[in-house]
Amino acid sequence: MNTMKKRIDIIDTQPEAYKAMSAMENYLKASQLTLNHKELIKIRASQLNVFAFCINMHPLDARKAGETEQRIYLLNAWKETDFFTDEEKAILALTEVVSLIQNHVSDETYQRAAEQFDETYLALIIMAIVTINSWNKLAATAQKALQK
Repeated sequence: MNTMKKRIDIIDTQPEAYKAMSAMENYLKASQLTLNHKELIKIRASQLNVFAFCINMHPLDARKAGETEQRIYLLNAWKETDFFTDEEKAILALTEVVSLIQNHVSDETYQRAAEQFDETYLALIIMAIVTINSWNKLAATAQKALQK
């Protein structure tokens, strides 16, 4: 018998914090970050966080935006394929390091991304990575309370 108590409902308990998180998501939606880049970040971070809800949702969104089945299927093996551009590989490398961060992002990984993008776009990439990781971790902790 499962005796675990119901988890906290962040939306009801901390509506202003939830609004702040949503504001960041809305900011990124309106930014110059391409839809393709946003979805690659969201899918890959969600895979790394093993968050099933987002692993299901973001490929659906990516397909609607024109992403191919083949690239979605190969995303978890992006290093082993030529289906991703150098820009996308830099984004995926940074997504992996930030999502799995233990101590710091290596100079090599950061520089690889910095060589592909100007500072403004790189800042948006970093914010998109941090934001999806925050959503994944918040929802995983509150267990579906955010999936209303």
